[in-house]
This record gives sequence, structure tokens and C-alpha cells, in this order.
Amino acid sequence: MRVRAGVLLLLLTLLPSLSRAAEAPGAEERLKALEAKLTDLEFQLDQVRKSSDDALFWLRLSDVAEVDKVSIAGPPNPRGTARYGIANERHPMRFAQYVFAPKKREAGRKYPVVVLPHGGVHGDFGTYHVHIVKEMLAKGWVVLAPEYRGSTGYGKGFYDAIDYGGLEVDDVVAGLDWAVADLPYVDGSRAAIAGWSHGGLIALLAVMHHPEKFRAAYAGVPVTDLVTRLGYHEQSYEDLFAAKGHVGKKVVEDVDEYRRRSPVFWASKLKTPLLIHATTNDRDVNVLETENLVNALKAEGKKFEVRIYKDAPAGHSFNRIDTPFAKESRREIWDFLEKHLGN
Repeated sequence: MRVRAGVLLLLLTLLPSLSRAAEAPGAEERLKALEAKLTDLEFQLDQVRKSSDDALFWLRLSDVAEVDKVSIAGPPNPRGTARYGIANERHPMRFAQYVFAPKKREAGRKYPVVVLPHGGVHGDFGTYHVHIVKEMLAKGWVVLAPEYRGSTGYGKGFYDAIDYGGLEVDDVVAGLDWAVADLPYVDGSRAAIAGWSHGGLIALLAVMHHPEKFRAAYAGVPVTDLVTRLGYHEQSYEDLFAAKGHVGKKVVEDVDEYRRRSPVFWASKLKTPLLIHATTNDRDVNVLETENLVNALKAEGKKFEVRIYKDAPAGHSFNRIDTPFAKESRREIWDFLEKHLGN
């Protein structure tokens, strides 16, 4: 989380006091209580950061877009507990979604819509994406950015509700369904989804599980194979997934659960036009994951488009930054989506 450095600085400031406290009676309990308070502070500071970033969206996009942030609901959290006699399965999970609509719209006209899920593991949709949203708006598309369960900036409870490759995908689809039902200028018959990294995984799973919802999909440097991924990443990354609040087991303990959350194992379900981008120098999502997906899709006889760049500048972020090279790569994305969405 982006506020972690500030929390660490606070810990360093308190270190002399903590050392003395550790020698006093009942020190262990007091230190645990302090640790819990610091964790709470970390999440509170992240909520403040999120609020300030929201304000920047309005400042940076108000000239070209109507910017809104709505509160909608996805499936219940299976790890939630019954409260006040209300069973958890009767309590859908609330989450936020950004809506960016072209400011100059024609009355009565319906516009294509593109869903733009952010990356992770834990992450959020921030102003890092402003230039990408502007380019989409210039195409005449409505852009939806769902802050699905597990996103940062909404407190510890929401953070802990993460369901990587699971219900987060249903949240994203629920965000599209809401827009089609609630926004009269959205053309639900012309919807696409685009995402990078973890967002690319969500885009892939969304079209594999809900092909009727989307005309096209783009997956940039996508996570596709958690079994392979946890094999080449450091141990701490596997520990994150194995923790109680995530998958809850290691790959060797439940390989089928990790496959269920991996697009490569759903290749037979692809029906939606798909464009994939990757680069050979990606130090986050190894190009091997894209190659595995490509091989799986070919084995199933699926039609799709793929470009694997050779050592693209900036690696994992190569076509999300603001360079001429990145813009040219994104132009290929927009042309692909436009071909399937229509003008």
C-alpha cells in the first residue's frame, strides 16, 4: 500500500519507546495492541489517500468527461458473518465504481462502453490511469472502472474480502450490468473489457465465464496461470495467496483451486474476440504466462490476436506509460476494440 512508508517511519520514531516497553510486565500484549492500532492507521491513511485521488479525477478530467462514482452491489462475501439475524447470503457486498462519460453527448444516442478493471493483487483505480481514460473518451466510449472487493482505499474489511480470480470477476460484471440498466446513454450490446496484469486476468475470466456480455476483450501483460506464477515468484508471494484471507491453501495443497482462478485452464470457453499484449522483459508477469495461454488457446482451436514485444521499454508497464512507444501500442488496442464496438 502506498502509505506503508509513512507507517514505517512512524514505527522508527517509536522504536526507542517500544524497546523499553518490551521489557515491562505485560509488554507482549501491549505491543500486539499497538501493532493492531498501526495496522488500523495504515488503512485509515489509505482511505485519505483515496479521497484525495478521487478529487484529482474531477480536476484532470472535468473538461472532457462527466465523472461520477457510484455505489453498487456484487455477490455476498462467503467469508462474512451473519449479523443481527441476517444471514450472509442475503447480504450482497457493496463496492464503488467510477463512471467516465464523454462530456459532449448527443441527446438520445447510446454509446459503447468499456470496462477497465484495475490491477493488483491489492490495488485500486487511481489517477495513474487518467491518460488512458482520456484516450478512451476521445473514441466516444463510456468507461467503467469497478473497485471490486479487495481494492485498497476502502478499509480493512473490504481489503480482506479479496477473492482473486473469483467473486471479484462477478463484481466487475455486476458493474457492467448496473450501467446497462441505469445509464440511458450506455449501449449494452456494444460492451468490451480491457485490463492489464491482474486486470488482464479479470478481463480474460470475464469473457470466458460471461461471453454473452462482451463484444471484445484486451488483456495486457496478463496473469494467466497461478500455478506457474507461484512457482517463479518469491516465497512471500505464495504466502500471500496461502494466507487465510486469500485462497487459504498453498498450490500443493489444492492445485484445483488455483486452476479455477487461472484463465489458462478456461481456454476452451473463449468465444469473444481477444487481443493479448506481453513483453519478454516483464519482471512481474513472466512472458511464460502469456505463452502458456497462447498454447492453450491454439490447442482449443480458438481465434485471437497476440503480440509479444521484444524487451519493450519499461517492461511490465510498457504500454501504460506516456511515451510515443506506449501510445502507438495503445493505438493498436483502441483500433481492435473499435473494430468490434463500432463507431
